Order: sequence, then structure tokens, then C-alpha cells
Amino acid sequence: MAAAEEPRSLFALSAAAVSRSMGALERDVWGLSTQPIWRKLWDDVMKTRPPNSENITCWRKKFLETFFSNVLHGVLDVSSDWRLNDHHFSPLLHSSPHVSQLTLCNMLQGAVELTAEHNQKVLENLAGSLQILKFQHLLSSDQSIRRSLVLLLHRLIHHGSVNQVSMYSWPVPDTVLLVLILSMSAGFWRSGNALAYHSSPCGLCREEDKAQSQESAQERAERGCYDEGEWSDGGNQKESPRADTCLNSVLSRPGSPLRNQACEESSSKVSCDHTTTRGGSSCCISDQLSCRPILRKTRRRLKSAVAKRRRCLRRSRGPYADPEDLYDFVFAVAREDNSGLLDKNSATEGENTENWTSSSPGSPCTGRAGCKKRGGSAGIFSLKAARRFRSVSTLELFSIPLTGETCRTLSNLLSSWVSLENLVLSYNGLGANIFCILSGLRALSCHSDCHLRVVRVSDVFSHMPCMELVHCILSAFPQLHTLSVSFDLKNQLEGNRPEGNPSCSEVEIPESCLEQLEIRFPREPLHTAFLLPVLKASKSLQQLSLDSATLPCSQELGLLLEALRECNPNLKKVSFHDVNLAEHQKEVLLLLQDPILQEITFSFCRLFESSTTEFLSEIINTVKRNSSLKSLKLPGNRLGNHRLIALADIFSEDSSSSLCQLDVSSNCIKPDGLLEFTKKLEGHIQQRGGQIQFTHLRLFQNWLDQDAETAQEALRRLKAVCSVVNDSWDSSQAFADYISVM
Repeated sequence: MAAAEEPRSLFALSAAAVSRSMGALERDVWGLSTQPIWRKLWDDVMKTRPPNSENITCWRKKFLETFFSNVLHGVLDVSSDWRLNDHHFSPLLHSSPHVSQLTLCNMLQGAVELTAEHNQKVLENLAGSLQILKFQHLLSSDQSIRRSLVLLLHRLIHHGSVNQVSMYSWPVPDTVLLVLILSMSAGFWRSGNALAYHSSPCGLCREEDKAQSQESAQERAERGCYDEGEWSDGGNQKESPRADTCLNSVLSRPGSPLRNQACEESSSKVSCDHTTTRGGSSCCISDQLSCRPILRKTRRRLKSAVAKRRRCLRRSRGPYADPEDLYDFVFAVAREDNSGLLDKNSATEGENTENWTSSSPGSPCTGRAGCKKRGGSAGIFSLKAARRFRSVSTLELFSIPLTGETCRTLSNLLSSWVSLENLVLSYNGLGANIFCILSGLRALSCHSDCHLRVVRVSDVFSHMPCMELVHCILSAFPQLHTLSVSFDLKNQLEGNRPEGNPSCSEVEIPESCLEQLEIRFPREPLHTAFLLPVLKASKSLQQLSLDSATLPCSQELGLLLEALRECNPNLKKVSFHDVNLAEHQKEVLLLLQDPILQEITFSFCRLFESSTTEFLSEIINTVKRNSSLKSLKLPGNRLGNHRLIALADIFSEDSSSSLCQLDVSSNCIKPDGLLEFTKKLEGHIQQRGGQIQFTHLRLFQNWLDQDAETAQEALRRLKAVCSVVNDSWDSSQAFADYISVM
């Protein structure tokens, strides 16, 4: 019996060894692939069709990541599959090293489960593998759930590798929860009893503190900076970082005599939010502190006093202090108006009229648009009393209404979020609060180590003209690579801008690094005069997208094309969406013959609304002569069967076109027209000896369901030539929907 068991034991050992080394085997052994196995496993276990299956490059990763999420949220019962129903097998532990993105939703049950004691190793694995953390459809939660979320965020962001935090679809956001996620994503948390360790941080924090204090002591010893005045509190070196933090809090309070003579010092980064201006120049006060002995002595005395006061407070509170008071700092900004943290007289005396267009850094929030005008950094001092950890580089907020309170908090967080590289604010109902957000970004731009490279802002209503918003952002952040501004409708109250926020359309834009510019106008006229300064400043521009703009006169588009040729020699992609080009045939042809452009999109531009057959022939001949154009996208232009069939001549024997991709989605194409196009294309390919660069055809939302047999034949023959992307669109239902809204 024992002998009979040996082969099975050896097999199990071998299987385990192969499993551990499968990643290396797939990389190093030529021709070996387990992709079909993982694809079959998906079908057997998940029993659903994965979304965007054609874009999945690694089924192993896709399976394990989805498997982890489904088990965590109770969607998948491991007992339902004999391969998974093994008490020696921990589904979460086994799959956690392969999880790079995770979505938490509803009542944050996933956060509670992951911070449970039995999942400590799982959380440790996630801290090393997780890059993207998403929150979706969140509901209000109690304090115990929030504490689990605190532990999770602290481990995954502050001591982990999460770089992106995204929040989706939260119609009525819980302010407490929202501010908590935002502040911890920005790297803030108080170093006291934040993590259920009462008066001490977590183990990783303590290790970092110890290492930093030893390093600081060594640096001070090397500089010979020890003196009796600095250590008049008894020489307790462990108190010095906290004393520094609290000192900064004192210095930054309104009315403080040294408020304008100290720069924020946090996480070894210097913030230049507070500056002193002499003779028209601004300088960071940290330099003044280092060179003025009087200020240094004052700083030492304050440090000593603050350290003693903290010890007294700690003793008076005793060992049973409320563990939830850690939330005070997070909500201090949101409760400013009622908490008494700000002395109203001091705030009035220090009132600052700095605005977004000012050349010197002002307060993060100015003006009446949901932001009270205050001197210095309104509300920032409450964050100075917080410990700063690692922060994420991407923040995305989709369909989450932001009130004046949350906008002020977000603005204050943004003002020093130097690690932030990508900011996406989409359909948040900002309204006039857009000025508050801009104020925080303005403060952020003053930091020399600011990393912001991508900004995307979209909403239903615009509270300021699109081009003005583009000018404002780009003038403050010339280092941006991508800027996207998008609005659905124009706000009728747009002209009533808050005080202290005048128009910045005429602000000079410095030479920028902008590579991608996307503007969706709320049916605003496209005035080239406002776009021209942006184009002139963006010599590196590679992609330009203009959406839903109206052309006030026929000359505007010609002026735009001329500006593009003169100012943007690196431009590769141009896109027009929902812009009426029916009367601009000359400009369309000029774009199509551009020798630099590689991708041109005319989407729902009514190209053939009033055109003749000659115009279509001119388009085809122009594209045939253009060897640089790789992609032509013509969705929503009512091509119909006959125009689609004519487009096949782009690939004729006498063509020098290098066109690889053609998009003819939403063009009323029927199966018989598609089949004729296919036959004509096959004939051209045969004439050219099979040599053709055409690789991709997009056919979304056409009338291919009207004759399934003909459509299948056309698609089968097309797929032998190129990659075809289409959908199972119900044209009859779509037509009924169209009629119903007419």
C-alpha cells in the first residue's frame, strides 16, 4: 500500500515544483505556452465570457486576478469546483501575488476581510503586487469598517506599491469616507493612534522612525549642530520629528508672527507655499531660517516648548484615549467654519486677494466659489500636524458629486501632492468649485518637485469657457504632457465668476511640453485666436482632438490648419468629432494630404451631407497619394454601401497609400455592400501580388443584421485579409430608438 502511494506523492511534488516555476518556464522555454489551459480554466470555473476578451494578452494573470476578486467578494464559491475544494489550498493566498488591480465596492466587505488576522500574509502579498486600487458604488459605513479601510490603505499605499486610486459611481458620497480615502491617498495620516496601536504607529512605521532618527542623529553629529539650546527639553531625540511637525503647525496659524517666515517641512520635502517677496522676487523661507541666527534660536525655543506641551497632553489623556480621535485631523478642513480652528479676526486681517492668474503663489482657495478667501494656506495647517507617508501618483474621480467642503479638502490636498502625476476629475458637478480646484493646482505648481503630467477635467456644465480653462492650467503647468477639457453643456451663469478670479484667457503661456490636447466644447464657437497661443506654446504637440465645436465662419478652420502647419511640426494625430464640416471640403482635403499626419479622424462630421460624387473621388485620390497616413477613421458620416465600395480603390494597384486602419462604424452599411467591398478589395490585393499593408477594419453599429448569411460570408472573406472588429448590433431597435426621440 505504501509503495502504491509513492508515485502519487512524487507526482504531487513535481506538480508543485512546476507550478512555482511556470512563469520562468513560459519566458525561457521556446514554444511553451499555457494560455489555452488558463483560457479553458476560465470557462470551467468562471462560467462567464470575459469582457474585452480579444484584448487579453495573458490568460493566467486574467484568471488569477479575477479569481481573487470573485472569491474575496463571495461571487465565486470554491466548493463548487473539485479542483479548488481543498482545505490545504488558500484561494486568496495563492492568487494574491498575481493581483495588480483590485476593486472594492458596496460596504467595503473586501477591506474587512483583507485586514482580518488570518489574511495577514494575503495583505502582505498585495502590498507588493497591487498597483491599482478602485472603489465603486460605495455605501456609508460605520467606524469599525472605516478602521479596516484605514489599515488597508496604510498597508497598500503608505507601505505598499499602489500607485493609482480610482473612485467610481458614488451618487451620494459619504463625506467621512471620501475624505478619508483622499487624504490617505495623498500620503497624510497622523502619527499618533491612527492604526489601533494607540500611541504608537504600526511596526513598519516604527522601523522607519528608528532608521530616520538614527540617520538624522548621525547627520547632525557630522554637522556639529548639537547645542544646549536645541535640546533644552532633556535631549529626547525621538520627540524632535513630532516637535518639528507641531512647530510647523504653530508657524502656519493665521496671526503667527513667524507664519510668513517658515516653509513647510514634511517627508524631507520643502514646500514653497509661503514666500516672502522683496524687490519683486520670491524666495523660500527655509533658506532664511538656515541663515538667520535669530530665527534659528526662536525655532529652537518653540521646538522645546511644543515638545514639553505634547508630553503633558499625552500624560493627561492617559492610556485609554479615544482611538477615533485620529479622524480629527482629516475632517479639520471640512469643519473649519465651526471648529474654531481659525481665528476669524486673524483670517480677516490676513485676507489675501491672490487669484489664479497671479504671478506669486497665494492661498490654495481664493474667491467666493465655495472657497473662503483666507491669508496663507487656508486649512493646510491641520494637515501639517499629520504625518506624511508615501502617496499615489494617479487619482481618478468618476461620477462623484463634490461639495464645497470636499472641494476645499481636495484643493488643500492637491496643493502639496507633489507625487501626483495623473489627475482625472470626471462628472463631479464642480460648478463654481472649479476655481477652488484650480487654486489647489496653482499652489501645487509652485513646488519644484511637482510631477503632474496628465490632467483630465470633464463635467456636464462648464462654469468657465473651455479655452480659458485650458489657458489657466497650461500656464501653471507647462510641463504637462496631456491635457483634456470636456463639457456637455454651457452654464448660463458662466459670466458670474467669483471675485478674485478674473479671466485668464490673456495669460501668457510659456513654452510647454504638451503632447496631447483634447477639448470638447459645450457647443461653443471655435475661435482660432484663443487656440493659437496654446498651439504656439506647444511645439511638441503630437495629438489634437476637437469635439462638438461650432465654426463661426468659414475662415476659422483654414486659420487653424495654417497654425498647425506652422507651429506644430510633430503633430501626428488630428481628430474632429461632431464638428460640421459639410461646407469645408477644401480644408478636409488639405488635412488628408498633410505629409506629417499619421492618423486623421472625422467622426460624425457630416462630410457627405451636401457633397458631390467628385468630392468622394478627391478624397480617395488624395489618400492614395499620401504615404504617411496610417489610419483613417470616418465613423458616423453616412457612407452607405456605394461610398464604402468606392473606398476600396484606396488599395488599388496604382496607390502609394500606407493605410493600415480604416474605421467605417455607424455608416448605414448593409451586408450586400460589405460583400461587394470585400470582393473589390480582394481583386486589388490579387493585382498587387498579395502585398498590402491594410490590417484593421472597424465595423461597429452597421446594419449587418439585415442579412445574416451575406454578412457572415463577407466577414469570413474579410478576416482572411485583415483583422475585423464588429458587434452584434440590433439595427431595428436602434432605428426605433432614434424615431422615438425625434
